[in-house]
Amino acid sequence: MKASQFFISTLKEAPADAEVVSHQLMMRAGMIKKLGAGVYNYMPMGLRVIRKVEAIVREEMNRAGAVEMTMPVIQPAELWQETGRFEKMGPELLRIKDRHGRDFVVQPTSEEVVTDVMRQDIKSYKQLPKNLYQIQTKFRDERRPRFGLMRGREFIMKDAYSFDRDQAGAKASYQAMAAAYRRIFDRFGLSYRAVAADSGAIGGDLSEEFQVIAATGEDAIVYCPGSDYAANMEKAEALPPQGARKPASQAMAKTPTPGKATCADVAELLGIPLDTTVKSLVLATDELDEAGKPVKSQVWLLLLRGDHDMNEVKVGKVPGLADFRFATLPEIEDHFGCKPGYLGPLNLKKPVKLVVDREAAALTDWVCGANEVDFHMTGVNWGRDLPEPELVVDLRNVVAGDPSPDGKGALAIERGIEIGHVFYLGTKYSQAMNATFLGENGKPQFMEMGCYGIGITRLPAAAIEQNHDERGIIWPDAIAPFTVVLCPISPDRFPEVEAAANKLYGELLAAGVDVILDDRGERPGAMFADWELIGVPHRVTIGDRGLKDGQLEYQHRRDAASSKIDVATAFDFLKGKLAL
Repeated sequence: MKASQFFISTLKEAPADAEVVSHQLMMRAGMIKKLGAGVYNYMPMGLRVIRKVEAIVREEMNRAGAVEMTMPVIQPAELWQETGRFEKMGPELLRIKDRHGRDFVVQPTSEEVVTDVMRQDIKSYKQLPKNLYQIQTKFRDERRPRFGLMRGREFIMKDAYSFDRDQAGAKASYQAMAAAYRRIFDRFGLSYRAVAADSGAIGGDLSEEFQVIAATGEDAIVYCPGSDYAANMEKAEALPPQGARKPASQAMAKTPTPGKATCADVAELLGIPLDTTVKSLVLATDELDEAGKPVKSQVWLLLLRGDHDMNEVKVGKVPGLADFRFATLPEIEDHFGCKPGYLGPLNLKKPVKLVVDREAAALTDWVCGANEVDFHMTGVNWGRDLPEPELVVDLRNVVAGDPSPDGKGALAIERGIEIGHVFYLGTKYSQAMNATFLGENGKPQFMEMGCYGIGITRLPAAAIEQNHDERGIIWPDAIAPFTVVLCPISPDRFPEVEAAANKLYGELLAAGVDVILDDRGERPGAMFADWELIGVPHRVTIGDRGLKDGQLEYQHRRDAASSKIDVATAFDFLKGKLAL
């Protein structure tokens, strides 16, 4: 490709609404252009990256035995109503009506549609296993789309779905996909971790996320440096404290804490460690009638150590709390007789259901709210001042230094960007949609399913977050828009420069190298700045002075300076760099 034939549109400054590095650089490099909130045009330079990502994903999915198909972006609501997700998925699911008033959705994923395909065609165990995948546009109506392609509303995703006759087969399909994902991300040349994850709204009981390591990542990745243990924050278990609880040494007392409504402020006022305080979190659950309206509510009190944060996913797994919400102010005042900031488990006006985190249950002589403004209770002890807690569970986010669940050291935390997720679904969707086959015993059985997603358009953004400097993007070879750029200096003035550039260009094209020749006639500074911003990994500069000495200049995008290479061996030199 010659630059004069291509569409290159770079900017010196990023738009004001571009918050993260990948968004800024993709806009400046002319890879995307904003059309609306969370909706972007994929410009020619960016589309080349996306197509390279798709090609690698497609090759490895085919290699793993998956078969490609395409499912519609617009899907009938009836299928989503069968699984209950039409109502449950919430406002992220874009619902529309056609001219006849029939309900449709703009797909965010395709479990329902692919299950419908399979229930129509799969009749016997002899037809299984099967794995179907697509690379298709999706839409999720994010409340606050941000960070460019990192959290847009419209995006491209690879989603695959496996169907098996039994759990053993489904788990084998899951492992095959997990292995394929590792091959895919290895080929991208990115630093990543595969971490145990919660299945979330998709469902299922076996799940891994693939996270690109980046300081700007939205997700916290928990891992053990001394072992293979890794999990996302929602999944990582905080183990129970070891050893017996210490005996009480203080008398309980009601202590003035004027204007101190947080655990940190109370600890500072009293001159005590934050980890001796207990925070009170008030939740509620609703009993609904047939019309879905609340008819009765239950208030819950969660107690955690003052220096710990509640993990909402873990809380949602506590029996009875699957559909929790935060209690309203009237509910709190009705049960505690006090506004938030001074709440605690003592002196309640009405009973609540108590759930205590493992660490809070192990405390001695702790501090909590007195259910009276400007007062806290100090020297509180389980078994003496209030009954031993009946429901003690892991409610918190782990912190660096916690013991690893595998017993092989202490946990560390780093940031990551989720780019892939694999789930074992079981029969969640096949039961809801009556997707059965005749087993070897001649009886109907539900298909065992797995699903596997890769964020095709999110991945380039994640790669940039991991690979950039003050000059711009630094692409790995595998997904760069062009692998090599040739930069002739003043070819209009020096025919020998133009000839040398065209010769090397032709040799690289013939060898299958993805090369672009910058024949725009730009001044060297502007030309180099463009390609450094765009991030092409290998650059060769052809100049009149160098040619007189039989030399060209080569510079990798990560190099601080260029190096001299011989004109006669330039092609072989580049072949070596590109491992051709």
